[in-house]
Amino acid sequence: MKLHNTMSGTVEELKPLINGTLKLYTCGLTVYSQPHIGNWLGYIYWDVLVRTAEASGLTVERTQNITDVGHLTSDDDNGEDKMEKGAKSEGKTAWDIAEKYIEVADREGYELLRLKRPTHLVRATDLIDQQITFAQGLEAKGLTYVIEGEGLYFDTSKLSDYGKLAKLDIAGLEAGKRVAVNGKRLVTDFAIWKFSQTGQKRDMEWDSPWGTGFPGWHLECSVIARETLGDQIDIHTGGIDHIPVHHTNEIAQTEGLTGKPFASMWVHNNHIKIEGTKISKSLGNIVTLQDILDKGYDLNAFKLLALSKHYRTEGNFDWDIMQAASNRYMNWRSYAALRHQVHDTTGEDDSISVVAAIGAVRERLSDDLDTPGALAAIDAAFSSLDNHALTRINRTGLVQLLEAIDEMLGIDITSSTPDIEDEVKMKIMERQRVRESKDWKRSDEIRDELMLRNIGLRDNAAGTSWYYLK
Repeated sequence: MKLHNTMSGTVEELKPLINGTLKLYTCGLTVYSQPHIGNWLGYIYWDVLVRTAEASGLTVERTQNITDVGHLTSDDDNGEDKMEKGAKSEGKTAWDIAEKYIEVADREGYELLRLKRPTHLVRATDLIDQQITFAQGLEAKGLTYVIEGEGLYFDTSKLSDYGKLAKLDIAGLEAGKRVAVNGKRLVTDFAIWKFSQTGQKRDMEWDSPWGTGFPGWHLECSVIARETLGDQIDIHTGGIDHIPVHHTNEIAQTEGLTGKPFASMWVHNNHIKIEGTKISKSLGNIVTLQDILDKGYDLNAFKLLALSKHYRTEGNFDWDIMQAASNRYMNWRSYAALRHQVHDTTGEDDSISVVAAIGAVRERLSDDLDTPGALAAIDAAFSSLDNHALTRINRTGLVQLLEAIDEMLGIDITSSTPDIEDEVKMKIMERQRVRESKDWKRSDEIRDELMLRNIGLRDNAAGTSWYYLK
């Protein structure tokens, strides 16, 4: 299996530190507001990454954090905590906001999108003591300093390779620096522990050796990863926006404490725009999963939309693109319905490449998660069934491909395509008889009756097959 490593800038072969086991960390959601489709994009890719690794025989131990404290609205440690801001906007406490959107994220991610649940799903607020201990370890190594009234900060000048992930020009940053927090030694220094402001009572704050406050956003990921997966991991995933600050600072903290390389590979997904524009609340162009459902689309179709672009390329969403993805999903379902219309005893046409497609899908996904190539291989396999009589389709091979789509892509193609009732089958047989007797009027009547039951018919030289209309 090969993946693009942001650290090296090249596609590399995955070589787990522990033979047979993959240790994977994924940056999780900040649970301060309703997630939108841009938030979910990366998790769809990493779900396929987990599935592909498992298909290759690896046991995947995956951790994902839940940021319920400490994520500031700006990267310069001078903004408002997103959780506190969300609480104010909804007239609730930060704890209430966290509970509300953790439930939302859980339902959307694991029920609606059917993503595989991580081995460890950890709230930042559950490991406050461990974060304090971690910070004390950094302090003991001389890697931190205190800014009065602000907090405990990491001294990036103490690391010779700070910024290696993003290839940061530290000298250039310093030359044009604008330090938002008075007392920072370098513009790249960042908060490990932020103090609560004098006279301000926060919903989420804890006592620490440095003062009452809360952990910086970057600290939680270093600590949660270490507590659940150990000092070193195989893959760390996240969005490209995390490269210059969040992931750079995670590396500084973890490697500063352990003296070991944090992750063997850093894998980042690009973003998706809406109608060519960056997703932004201020622009009012946010689209949620519920918006997609309200338009009558299946979320499996949205997953196909996401997977139709490579994880490292920028995507775009509009309702025409969504419709095209829905058409693709419905087309796949029509082929899936064929398994109810063929039998295990039927012959196999040598030109049908359905079974071979399973290997092609695995090969494409193993090559830097080439999801567009995997979808194209499935399209080609299904198209190979066109104009072949039902008696010439290998049912076993078709079922295996459908199961592979579900298992490797997380696309619900089997349970969403149940067999039709016997009564409907009898109607289809009746239509075949009246067509043979050239009773076109009755044939059309039966077609119309079946359409009311969500069943369409396809007549061609190979015979008649049925499919789902929606």
